[in-house]
Amino acid sequence: MLRHARARLSRALSTVPVPPETKTNSFSDTLFLPKTAFPLRPDPTKNETLYRARTCEELYRWQRKNVHGPEFVFHDGPPYANGDLHMGHALNKILKDIINRFALLRGRKIHYIPGWDCHGLPIENKALQELGKDSSHVLPSTIRTAAHAVAIREIASQKEQFRQFGIMADWDDDASTYRTLDHSYEMRQLRIFEQMVNNGLIHRRYRPVHYSPSSRSALAEAELVYKDNHVSHSVYATFPLDVSSAKSVLETAKLSLSEPIQLLVWTTTPWTLTANMGIAVHPEMIYTLIRRINDSSLSLVAQSRLEVLKDILGPIETIAELKGVDLIGLSYRPIFSSLCDIEPPAMQILGSSHVTTESGTGLVHCAPAHGEEDYKLFRSYGLISSGTPSAIDSMICHVSDGMFSEKVTDVLGPTGKTLVGMPVLEEGSRAVVELLKQAGKLLAVKRYTHKYPYDWKTDKPIIVTATSQWFANLDRIKGEALAALKDVRFYPNQSRNRLESFIESRSEWCISRQRVWGVPIPALINSKTGNAILNRESLRHIIDVLEKKGVKHWWEGPVEDFLPPEVKANNAGEWQKSTDTMDVWFDSGTSWSMLDPPSPSEGKPFRAEVCLEGSDQHRGWFQSQLLTAVGSASEMTTNVSEAITGPNENFRSPYGTLITHGMVLDEKGKKMSKSLGNIVSPLTIVLGGGGKNMKDPAYGADILRLWAASVDYKNDMSIGRTALKQTAEAMRKIRNSARFMLGNIGDGRAMEGFERVERKDMGLIERYVMHELYVLEQTAIKGYEEYDFAKVTSALVNFANITLSSLYFDITKDCLYANSFQSLERRAVVTVLEKILNTTTSILAPILPHLAEEIHDHLQPHNTTTKSFFEKEWKTLDPEWEDYAAAKDMSYLLKIRKSVLGLLEEGRRGQKVKSSLEAGIDIIIHDADKDHPIIKLLKREESLLKTLFITSDASLDDEEFLVNILDQLYTDSVKLEKDLDPLRMLLRPALLMKCPRCWTFTRRRDEETCARCADVLRSL
Repeated sequence: MLRHARARLSRALSTVPVPPETKTNSFSDTLFLPKTAFPLRPDPTKNETLYRARTCEELYRWQRKNVHGPEFVFHDGPPYANGDLHMGHALNKILKDIINRFALLRGRKIHYIPGWDCHGLPIENKALQELGKDSSHVLPSTIRTAAHAVAIREIASQKEQFRQFGIMADWDDDASTYRTLDHSYEMRQLRIFEQMVNNGLIHRRYRPVHYSPSSRSALAEAELVYKDNHVSHSVYATFPLDVSSAKSVLETAKLSLSEPIQLLVWTTTPWTLTANMGIAVHPEMIYTLIRRINDSSLSLVAQSRLEVLKDILGPIETIAELKGVDLIGLSYRPIFSSLCDIEPPAMQILGSSHVTTESGTGLVHCAPAHGEEDYKLFRSYGLISSGTPSAIDSMICHVSDGMFSEKVTDVLGPTGKTLVGMPVLEEGSRAVVELLKQAGKLLAVKRYTHKYPYDWKTDKPIIVTATSQWFANLDRIKGEALAALKDVRFYPNQSRNRLESFIESRSEWCISRQRVWGVPIPALINSKTGNAILNRESLRHIIDVLEKKGVKHWWEGPVEDFLPPEVKANNAGEWQKSTDTMDVWFDSGTSWSMLDPPSPSEGKPFRAEVCLEGSDQHRGWFQSQLLTAVGSASEMTTNVSEAITGPNENFRSPYGTLITHGMVLDEKGKKMSKSLGNIVSPLTIVLGGGGKNMKDPAYGADILRLWAASVDYKNDMSIGRTALKQTAEAMRKIRNSARFMLGNIGDGRAMEGFERVERKDMGLIERYVMHELYVLEQTAIKGYEEYDFAKVTSALVNFANITLSSLYFDITKDCLYANSFQSLERRAVVTVLEKILNTTTSILAPILPHLAEEIHDHLQPHNTTTKSFFEKEWKTLDPEWEDYAAAKDMSYLLKIRKSVLGLLEEGRRGQKVKSSLEAGIDIIIHDADKDHPIIKLLKREESLLKTLFITSDASLDDEEFLVNILDQLYTDSVKLEKDLDPLRMLLRPALLMKCPRCWTFTRRRDEETCARCADVLRSL
């Protein structure tokens, strides 16, 4: 190793190799250069189309027939069948598809039935627009026919768009999708509803609910969105205290009974003042009686609010302080009594702990018809009942369809006629403010920006108002529902708390909607009393009729068809059909019933292994599935009359794993909206299209899928041109790696008869790369199993960029191109490349199915046994490839390589070398370190060093080599271990001449080629 160091150095310093002119091109045909038709930058719209059918529809049908592994049931949350797909749809379906494809590669039989949510207001509105008529002038059957046509059309459009994302499903067969408008689906839904009725969970109640004037229907909490910038015109209004009722309180405080006292309240909904039924105070709060200096009037306000209200009250004088508990039971006159012809009855002050000092005056105006807390307060006092019609009689409400009704005159007398027909949120509210002025009860009006609920479909504000609605009693079942979640896995884990808190906070679910396009609540209403029939007997009869004649018969058939025999025999003419339909969340929430068992012998339906939706579905579909599944469980029938006091462990959720994703935002992190003009269309990404300033390129589905798999989807994520360009660049590098491997491996025919090299015959670098590949595969599998796709893509891209492109591909080109085709070294590299390509294709396949199919096509163009890559199971690497010893050894060599690459760059800048092949490297070994394990490693792998450095030669030398030459060389040193002196590296010109075939500087002056190439040429 060290004997000829001085001679080599002398020759190197005295003679810079200048090769004679050679006919380089004459050897090009003797090199084994990469050959492949695999394109680096294909046209994605054309390229992906070639592989779409075989990797989507055909693949799904094939695996249902040919895969015999355990079922993997992925239950698809149905998107709403209206409008083009947006980025949220694309992200959602792509994430689901990644999970399904991974499961298929692992030997599972995929059960995935895409669905659509087809009922509800948006489709009904679109149908009415196309009819060109208002709903009040169209027969329900006409609306339903038009809405059905709209839904079917929208489903067809969305189905074609979903195909563009490369989703594996049987899109062509209607039996392999589900639609909530299908007769079979509607009947399943009605049977579930029937079971919940039989379990005593469904009841009708007149009470305040969320009501959307824009939708003209009640809404559930899950159908609301809260906006922080809603502006209300809040009012400070005064109610006159009935001084006679406060005699003892005033006398105790030594106050006069002769002066009127005003109770000051604050409300952001002045339109509800006409329905006032009480004023609430906090029993523990201190209230101050003040005199306003400006008009000498007396007002009662919470002491803690005086400072905040000083601008409203003006200069004041404190008269007395009273405890809230002393005010409870006192009376006051209705605020509009001065406008009435007849003096209305007095109202009471009530005690309530929901009164706070955070806003208002400490006295709260109560309208139980328009507020949940007010309603509960009045029920706790026994002032209103919960049933129908007694609650209607006992609760003041004069709002219908979001407008003041004729009943407002019961409170205001003839003056109230001016309000009738006015929308309460608009001119109706302003008109009430004017009436307050007229009555002399308005102290101030203030604009107030606050959080307020909006209809999630129409984006219009809602109101709370009392109506007769159907409710599911959740207090009875939420214990079982929470117990059923115990064995459910949540990703991310904290989403468990979110779903559980939503369930815990709900006591009932308003399931009725005032719409035509939906599944009917099959109740019979007595036209005289308003009472409803909805029981076991009536439902059995009605559902049997609907089973035979279809749900449309509810709107088209006579009421007599639906009367049970015992009802028809008595007063048949007194009944009419309910016009309410079910909440669309009840529709989609019963979709778990579509998970049929694989055979009739199975006792229970499938349980979905996975459900994946946006985080908003904790309030929606995740919850409605669970509640309908638990609520309709047959075990409840044994205790219909008794409240279930504890969780029943037999109840099971309809899903085993819940995964949630965030929202897709624009490039600046803003929510996408038409008004902002920042919508990024997934179809534009895939197919290309016009942008504001430029034509957007067609990236294809795989780049959209790669973006979806690269982001942290569990949180909100951004997309835009920059993100897409970065993703496209990552895709280019992945394709480039695949192209290099395909070019050197060849197709299936080229590998026939190829003698692969076993691990024991491989060198350190091959064993190291295989170890890195094994680690990559294990990381990817774990990432897929934990639904952490960003971990998969990050590991894959890093492996492609660092281990392959920057290292292994670079250092093996000489061996691949110039070595003998059947040399051990070259066969070892090709063996490793084949394993890398097979494994990395398996890793990327769930995310990039078109690319995997394309690689499969180029690798095995003559293979007729497996049409699709996905027809092969993922065969994982043998654990023998895990080699941390090789990884440790390579870590030392790679540190040295990094230092050498720095020297080479320095040589290029100094114009001493043009390419690394012109150089040689000497590594100086200190005598004292010759027995160190790292030095032994270097001696053992000395022949590998020139390959690792991509130089024409590299050698180990002793310290004598440094005498008198330090000023003439580029040098560097690297510290590898604490107990080893730094290794010194010297950069010098290569010792021999350039070989015209392989271009390494390994040819002797008197020879045509280097010895290696001469041997290869003789063998050709």
